[in-house]
Amino acid sequence: MVDGQESTAGDASSLQLTAIANDFFEMALDHVAVAGLDGYFKRINPAWSRTLGWSHEELMSRPSIEFVHPEDREATLAGRGRLRDGGELGPLLNRYLCKDGSYRWFEWRSVAEPDKGLVYAAARDVTAQKEAEAELQRAIERQQHLQRQLMFADRMASVGTLAAGVAHEINNPLAYVTGNLALLIEDLVELRDTLPNERLDDVLAMAADAQEGAERIRRIVGGLRTFSRAEKEERQVIQIRPLLDVAINMTINEIRHRGRLQREDSPIPPVEADDARLGQVFINLLVNAAHAIGEGAGGDHEIRVVTATDDQGRALIRIEDTGPGIPEEILPRIFDPFFTTKPVGLGTGLGLSICHNIVESLGGSLTGRNLPGRGASFEVLLPAASAAADITDTPAAAESSAARGDYPDPAVRAKVLVVDDEPAIGTILGKVLKGHDVTTVTAARDALALLDDGHRYDVILCDLMMPEMSGIDFHSELDRRFPDLARRVVFISGGAFTPAAHAYLDRVPNERLAKPFQSQQIRALICRYA
Repeated sequence: MVDGQESTAGDASSLQLTAIANDFFEMALDHVAVAGLDGYFKRINPAWSRTLGWSHEELMSRPSIEFVHPEDREATLAGRGRLRDGGELGPLLNRYLCKDGSYRWFEWRSVAEPDKGLVYAAARDVTAQKEAEAELQRAIERQQHLQRQLMFADRMASVGTLAAGVAHEINNPLAYVTGNLALLIEDLVELRDTLPNERLDDVLAMAADAQEGAERIRRIVGGLRTFSRAEKEERQVIQIRPLLDVAINMTINEIRHRGRLQREDSPIPPVEADDARLGQVFINLLVNAAHAIGEGAGGDHEIRVVTATDDQGRALIRIEDTGPGIPEEILPRIFDPFFTTKPVGLGTGLGLSICHNIVESLGGSLTGRNLPGRGASFEVLLPAASAAADITDTPAAAESSAARGDYPDPAVRAKVLVVDDEPAIGTILGKVLKGHDVTTVTAARDALALLDDGHRYDVILCDLMMPEMSGIDFHSELDRRFPDLARRVVFISGGAFTPAAHAYLDRVPNERLAKPFQSQQIRALICRYA
């Protein structure tokens, strides 16, 4: 082959390679470009228009930096500076603007020929990968948030258990404080009637004040015991207002520093519910209302509690506040589990969700809305209980009837055995029941010894939780050896029941008496057994 022929063949081969390269450029699925160091595209393949929606002319006529997301421009320009100095670039991540206003993520690799002022680049669309990474990160964050909330909820459950234990420990000394105060007042009244004396009147007034303070402690501890219990749900027909009274007593310290409490009470039917669960709803709504207002603005705000009967005969309970209200954008989500606007540690996002579930499980509804002007309102609607159902007093109602002395004095003399590891409980019961024959022991085994010796009693008041032999073990032993006496056991307790104790008490019909007890209540009970 002559030289001319070799040259012609070489040119043909070169043209063929160029044509193939052009074909690859045009057919490439990735985004291939030749750009100038002046910031404009010089050549781009069709993939750019397919992905971004811009026409070839639109992409070529504007500086390419204008298509880059504003947050990514600084890093992109810095990369171009390295190319201008003869270096390579990659991988570089940035977002390019689509014609519809959205952005796509690109991962770039580029080299430059500074002498020619050109950059050769390939960019791969990694939007799907970035979105998957972002979703994974959101999932991790949701999981971490859920873990924090569950840990907080677990701590709150522990606090409930602790509260029940604290209530139990308070109730023992409170029982003999209230008992002694009641006896002191009775004696002072007798002395005042027989020996009128101004000084006696003053002492009686002081004792009455002390009794009122002890009564307030008793109601607070009673609320703690009721609302922190963890046993299974027990529905009964209850009155709403006494339960609201207990809930308000439990939350009044939160309320008083944030707003004035207003009550609007109209006739309201009884409902069938578990008092602890429904009380939890009222407490949560009251605390939320207080927290919506914030501290230090009590003079300018109020929390209103409304009870009434709606036009369908349902019980209506509405709790309103004069705070800033609920942002409209989150109003549809307020009952979602774990949704909260409070900082971590100040709220689990479970309160309203749990309240909503409790109310709905009772066949009712819980709704939240903003009030005109300012503030928010949460309304509970519950179906009225059957007219034939028996109404059971809530703790507050039972306490108030006992406080009024709605029990007869014993008319006969009874033999009473008191079994309690707290000596002061036996002492005060002996004083309260001074018209009866009272024997006190501080251990269940000592009580069994008395029974083995042939002693018999009309009623046995037995503490539930005692060391060595509990009240449950004592009753089980009585049931085996002295079944007639086992039926005469009345359990007394400060309220800290174990799961085993709950299960046992569910199986036996014996009466139970919560500490601290009222003097008239004890006397009436003994009268029934005498």
